[in-house]
Amino acid sequence: MAVPKKPAPIPSREDILAFIARERAAAAEAGAAIPEKIGKREIARAFGIRGDDKILLKKILKELEIEGEIKRSRKGLHEKGALPQIVLADIISRDRDGDLIATPAEWEEELGPTPRIVIFSPKKPRFGARPGAPAAGIGDRALVRVTPTHETGGPAYSGRVVKLLSRAAKRVLGIFRDDPRGGGGRIVPVDKKLRDKEFRVAEADRGEARDGDLVSVETLSRGRLGLPVAKVRERLGSMNSEKAISLIAINVHGIPDIFRPETLEASEHARPARMEAEGFRREDWRSLPLVTIDPPDAKDHDDAVHAAPDDAPDNPEGFIVTVAIADVSWYVRSTSALDREALDRGNSVYFPDRVVPMLPERISNDLCSLRQGEDRPALACRMRIGKDGHKLDHSFHRVMMRSAAKLSYQQAQDAIDGRPDETTRPLLDEALRPLWRAHEATRIAREKRSPLDLDLPERKILLKPDGTVDRVLTPPRLDAHKLIEEFMILANVSAAETLEAEKSHLIYRAHDEPSLEKLNALSEFLATIGIKLAKGQVLKPMQFNAILAKVRGTEHENVVNEIVLRTQAQAEYVAENYGHFGLHLRRYAHFTSPIRRYADLIVHRALVRALDLGPGGLPEMGREHLAEIAARISAAERRAMAAERETTDRLIAVFLADKIGASFEGRIAGVTPSGLFVKLADTGADGFVPASTLGNDFFRFEAAHLALIGSRSGETFQLGDAVTVRLVEAAPFAGALRFEMLSEGKPRIGRATAIKSKVSRARTVKPSAKASRRRAPA
Repeated sequence: MAVPKKPAPIPSREDILAFIARERAAAAEAGAAIPEKIGKREIARAFGIRGDDKILLKKILKELEIEGEIKRSRKGLHEKGALPQIVLADIISRDRDGDLIATPAEWEEELGPTPRIVIFSPKKPRFGARPGAPAAGIGDRALVRVTPTHETGGPAYSGRVVKLLSRAAKRVLGIFRDDPRGGGGRIVPVDKKLRDKEFRVAEADRGEARDGDLVSVETLSRGRLGLPVAKVRERLGSMNSEKAISLIAINVHGIPDIFRPETLEASEHARPARMEAEGFRREDWRSLPLVTIDPPDAKDHDDAVHAAPDDAPDNPEGFIVTVAIADVSWYVRSTSALDREALDRGNSVYFPDRVVPMLPERISNDLCSLRQGEDRPALACRMRIGKDGHKLDHSFHRVMMRSAAKLSYQQAQDAIDGRPDETTRPLLDEALRPLWRAHEATRIAREKRSPLDLDLPERKILLKPDGTVDRVLTPPRLDAHKLIEEFMILANVSAAETLEAEKSHLIYRAHDEPSLEKLNALSEFLATIGIKLAKGQVLKPMQFNAILAKVRGTEHENVVNEIVLRTQAQAEYVAENYGHFGLHLRRYAHFTSPIRRYADLIVHRALVRALDLGPGGLPEMGREHLAEIAARISAAERRAMAAERETTDRLIAVFLADKIGASFEGRIAGVTPSGLFVKLADTGADGFVPASTLGNDFFRFEAAHLALIGSRSGETFQLGDAVTVRLVEAAPFAGALRFEMLSEGKPRIGRATAIKSKVSRARTVKPSAKASRRRAPA
């Protein structure tokens, strides 16, 4: 008779933490770009845990997570404060041995002290490094591959630089102002952090700078008296000319905006693709009435769509939806001059007054733009959609197409709404109505999937011919926008599914679920407005949508939308899939915009290779290599987002600079111990109200309520509150605004607040003497 196996003992908390740390370290030492997922299943297998004991293991893991000892994500479990193998880092100093020390560029305080990384020189050049490239130094930002050191007292990680992203800021950017008394001038910095600090420039050190120019200066030694001294190193352009504001962001963030000569030469030598070339023949789709639908001012058109009823007997009342994307991989081959610069740029950057493209105009606006009536190469995804919106299957094709029409969103919407024009009238039955009917079907599936549904209006700045702001508006969200968005999502999912089925490596677009810390903070706030969440509850997008639905139309709608948004993680590019939380999708890859995103170009090349669709495929490339590319382009995306946001802030600050003293309606968009951030309703401009100017009281910061609360009066200013403010200061080139609060705060939140306010985390801000004498009008 067989003796039953003795159940394995349940591992201790220390054993579990040690196992997770060992597995991650082993993966790093083996050179894995990203370790295999470590979860409950892997831990149970390692310790031989079976049956009901798995329930106890799950309980231990939940306790460790709640206590902050481990973090859970779709990437698996990892110990508190652990870094990924590829990290964006800032090099801050040297140790006693002369080795560089770095820290992660992004770090959440709740994870503990910021880990330090000792940087060792690479033994051999890595991918993307050009011969003679400068070594990293203090102040630089780089992608670093890290390995835990497990040493006490020293840096927690060792690492080597994979890619140097930006050099140390050894200069200050500012506006040159002539000294009216003659002899030199002064520099007004554009950095918000330096807006109260100016520099003096001697006449001999001004170079070619003229009044109003944006210049780069080197700071010199400072005397005991007067302003610090600087020397103009470079004149970057006149701030009185068009496109001046975006020039600041381009230079501050080091965005490459001038193509290298070899890149331009390669683009000029490119020739239009033919039906048959390099031993490959494309499918001829030129008779299919594909249409492009874009913003009216779009200069490149990289996607076209078509829909028709599906006649197959297995899909009654279903549709065939086609998404055709410009075949950029035909023109931009791996390791070419065009490819190297596209990878350095990572993506196109969009400013109100200009675009800094990823690819030269010869490629992006000409050869790869799906122009109306012209033959263009494309990579097309044909999808069969059921009447309930479910995707039955799909296929990819390398084709030659000819766009039947170039339409704007509003133009297409007007045609469907009964207002067709000369262009759209002939297309209604053949192209537009089938697209809308197919979209109605996909909406059914989308509602069932229930992706995160945040109301996030996007502001658009319209400029005058001289480059100054004309007005700021929020464009309406049309069904035409939703149609294109949904079809692009379906094509992106199809690309990821195909490459996974073909066992091909790829770069995913991933979005992690919210951290437990952020969910607990959300739960604390919701409890203050009567919405209860269980502590440690894992929320899906559907639950977030239910929360948003509860507050829709109430006084809490804006604040809850804002907090739910802040609870979300940031999307990124990765080589190891962990899903897309916001879209509620298991697998997702960017495929639909290779003109402006390098990630999409990688996916195109991977499809070409996996499906044997001719030349231009992805060369042999391991997951580690792709992980490095993913980290680089994620960093470039964050750089672009920061530059775009700052440029918008500066343009609006310039627009409002002559409105000092005017009153505006807005909402509180941020609450800190030092004051309130207010977003104006009409322009979306953000400005600051110092806590020291809020009336005749001491105001405490209440973290649970996200509010400043008066100690004596209980007067409350809370995130999301509608307020009226007066503009008292504008620093146009820094993009900074300062407001004075005109609205009274809300009455005391309640007795519970007064009790909570005594805890140590509440901070008190003393009003200034000036604020004590002032009382804002109602």
